[in-house]
Amino acid sequence: MSGGAVDPYLADDSGMAHGNMTMVGRVDHSRNGFDPTAMLTDWETGQTEVLTDGRTLRTFEVDAIDMEIEVAPGVFFPAWTFNGRVPGPALRAKEGERLRIIFRNLGSHPHSMHFHGIHSARMDGITGAGLIGPGEEFVYEFDARPFGCHLYHCHALPLKRHMHKGMYGLFVVDPDPARHPEHAAVAASRVLGSPENAEWQELAMVMNGFDTNFDGENEVYAVNTVGQVYMNEPIRIDKSRPVRIYLMNATEFDPINSFHLHGNFFDYYDTGTQLTPTLRTVDVIMQCQAQRGILEFSFADHEDGLYMFHAHQAEFTELGWMAFFDVQESGA
Repeated sequence: MSGGAVDPYLADDSGMAHGNMTMVGRVDHSRNGFDPTAMLTDWETGQTEVLTDGRTLRTFEVDAIDMEIEVAPGVFFPAWTFNGRVPGPALRAKEGERLRIIFRNLGSHPHSMHFHGIHSARMDGITGAGLIGPGEEFVYEFDARPFGCHLYHCHALPLKRHMHKGMYGLFVVDPDPARHPEHAAVAASRVLGSPENAEWQELAMVMNGFDTNFDGENEVYAVNTVGQVYMNEPIRIDKSRPVRIYLMNATEFDPINSFHLHGNFFDYYDTGTQLTPTLRTVDVIMQCQAQRGILEFSFADHEDGLYMFHAHQAEFTELGWMAFFDVQESGA
């Protein structure tokens, strides 16, 4: 740029982005106790042990905690959380493992964990099947199936209140390549910690919104809770490696949310339960609440720079759901 012109897409030192037309300032991540940038790659894999039958038992510990969080600069929200963060921890397991989730309710209201997946009625996290009161504990146990991009959330009533207050999170089950020989290479690329998976840049993103004055309409929209955070802190992308996003919509009070990628297209795996794309070469995807999927794309042929992504509802973008990828050469 010449003549001292200012790029309107770059955030200045005061934390104002997109030409200073939206939110002003920055959220204190240390006060919140969680950092949305760290959330992108912070997979919770629990503790493992081998059972007598040779299978892996994977154990997670999750606590319900009441806490106030900052969802936009100077805007605070009385959240109900899993493990002190919104969204809750991104739980990750492998297809066929036995899962054990030790859930403790340290909050002030009855809560539960309802997992999208296959399990018995006793483990469904509804009234009479895993709904527990303050100070109580419940152990959910089931097999990790099917593979895919799933979610968990509190299923206590009123459901819209418990979900909107922050009680949701990603629940990803990686495919077992041995069970999918026709697509073994693709399956291996999704197994966290495998050599094939290390070639990918994987990101966990939960779209959400916050009704800060409790009038039934959201005043703040975001990915991973903090409005405009990835405008002020763009997500660094190594252009030599492909990108995989585990995307889930947890927005209450709006029928849909959406994801639009600028200057590029992606393949989409609805619910992540397939190893071949359900949609190819698209740049916008819509999701209703609890809908989720996997996006895959590459910037290998692009020039370096900031590439925007955001909801394609203009209201959502102006109220915080706007972000950038900072695409650069490896090692730059």
